[in-house]
Amino acid sequence: MRGGWGHHGRHWGGRGERSSGRGEGRARRMFDGGELRLVLLKLIADEPRHGYDLIREIENLTGGAYAPSPGVVYPTITMLDDMGFIEQQQSEGAKKAFAITDAGTAELEANKELVDTLFARLTALGEERQRTDSSSVRRAMGNLREVLVNRLRSGDVDDATLHEIVALIDEAAQKIERL
Repeated sequence: MRGGWGHHGRHWGGRGERSSGRGEGRARRMFDGGELRLVLLKLIADEPRHGYDLIREIENLTGGAYAPSPGVVYPTITMLDDMGFIEQQQSEGAKKAFAITDAGTAELEANKELVDTLFARLTALGEERQRTDSSSVRRAMGNLREVLVNRLRSGDVDDATLHEIVALIDEAAQKIERL
């Protein structure tokens, strides 16, 4: 799983981030309404692309925290094509590459501020992912979990030892918080 939501999840914000006003326990969708349409259009404007390229580029922008599902990307590409914002280019193989049209460029210009905001959101998610998801921290946390599970499963942990384990974990958390 990536970002706590799965490789092709529809949610964003890293692990456990919630939006306000939608009720506790519901994560905010990465894109609302026509936002994904604008993101895909901008990426196609940057260079002709096919569906998988678009998914991979969004995943790269977010540091692996989010990748839209093919079930959302491909219908959106079809819609952009039907709207005349993109057109299929000659390509080799089964993959259809698309390029932006003049109408697509005008659509991006008309929504420039929103497009900039959307890409800032994707970039911020990638930066947060990089800050909070380093492999050495994950390794250390996994190591701690394994040691705890093995120790507690042994069945010979008395109350004093359990309290000592809890105190060590609490102390480590306090020291990390003060860094």
